[in-house]
Amino acid sequence: MAQRETWATRTGFILAAVGSAVGLGNIWRFPFVAGEGGGAAFLVVYLLFVALIGFPAILVEFVVGRRTERNPVGALMELGGGAWKYIGGVFIVTGCVILSYYSVVAGWFIRYFLEGFRGSYASHLAGYESAAAEVGAPTTALMFGELSTGLDAFVLHTIFMALTIGIVALGIRRGIETATKLMVPGILLLLVGMAIWAYTLPNAGAGYAYYLSPDFNVILDNWVELLPAAAGQAFFTLSLGMGVMITYASYLGEDRNLTRDALTIIGFDTGIAFLTGLVVFPIFFAGGITEPGEGGAGAIFISMTDAFATLSGGRLLGILFFGTVTIAALSSAISLLEVVTAYMIDEKGIERWKAALGMGGVIYLLGVPVTYDLVFLDLLDLFADGILLVFGALVLMLLVGWVAPKFAVEELSKGIGDLGGLGQAWIWAVRVPIVIVLVVSLYLGLVDYVDFLTGPFSDWLSQNL
Repeated sequence: MAQRETWATRTGFILAAVGSAVGLGNIWRFPFVAGEGGGAAFLVVYLLFVALIGFPAILVEFVVGRRTERNPVGALMELGGGAWKYIGGVFIVTGCVILSYYSVVAGWFIRYFLEGFRGSYASHLAGYESAAAEVGAPTTALMFGELSTGLDAFVLHTIFMALTIGIVALGIRRGIETATKLMVPGILLLLVGMAIWAYTLPNAGAGYAYYLSPDFNVILDNWVELLPAAAGQAFFTLSLGMGVMITYASYLGEDRNLTRDALTIIGFDTGIAFLTGLVVFPIFFAGGITEPGEGGAGAIFISMTDAFATLSGGRLLGILFFGTVTIAALSSAISLLEVVTAYMIDEKGIERWKAALGMGGVIYLLGVPVTYDLVFLDLLDLFADGILLVFGALVLMLLVGWVAPKFAVEELSKGIGDLGGLGQAWIWAVRVPIVIVLVVSLYLGLVDYVDFLTGPFSDWLSQNL
């Protein structure tokens, strides 16, 4: 097996892990999933998942990665035996699937970022008004439909994947650590600045009320929809169930306090997700957008463009916002490509640059259909978010909780000391309540995906084949 790199500093690891967790999961996905879930009602369930499920789960990935010093496939095979090798392959598939459409979505943010330099967002919308009137569609929705597919989307997908491949090919210290040390602080500073500005907007209070004042009756009435959505978002935004934290932890030394690192990463990630809501929802309501969940994957583009077109200073704010998300997307994309690259290095003995280029090329090709029609985005996202992520997390909980619990407590104690009863409490939390929640979430995710396949996707096939 090729000599493995290590992180140069604790800060480098923390920022790389935070960068992986932040990305599009927080800034693209969080607002529209929260909007679909009723704003504050979703926020409550999501935060409960992060605290009660996310923290124990990220520790599981950390101990598996650091103990084995291998990628997810090699790690599961070493700890559980030969049959687990094939189960570990789920993480490789998950990383490939998510990054394939993630790259296309990142290309959309690049496009909207560049549009800000070409003129105001109001002027861009004006160019679509007559066409929108002819088909009876909202102007922003038509603009998003035009920009999200076609040649431009294909080209930007190509550029984004090339950047991702280039950074990962440089290695852990020269590539990933250096890039995230620059990107993550910048993301945080820009979001703080935009949140302060959003506070000054007219009708911002309505946005805060929508986002911060939960109606618990909504939670009780819609828990079947909220549970899988919140579970998927929690795992998506923390990069759990996709092998990222296993891979990143495999480059750690034994003297590191994994509990402290986990709390730091979760704190930063959840704080940035929450901060994103403080930016987005006041802007939505100030711009007259009172149904933030409408529009699905395009909600953030449709709603934010509407808002930027009507607000004073909207052009500058749009450039800052879409530019921030582009940077965040890149910080997450490199972590996903690192998972599959580490697999090729560890298990196949391939040089890093060849592994990054080869696997990056496969992922790039998988994402090309998304640039043709957004139905493929839904097809991949629902599969990855509702099924693969939750299944991957469930597999790890079963491995650590029931197959190899002794090693897990030993590994967690390194860098901390005697855990006392806390180690066993953690194991039992992993064994029972977390497994039950994940099984229920996986079942509901499967139901949602079958509904999609037999409904919207079936309709699309009948119309296009």
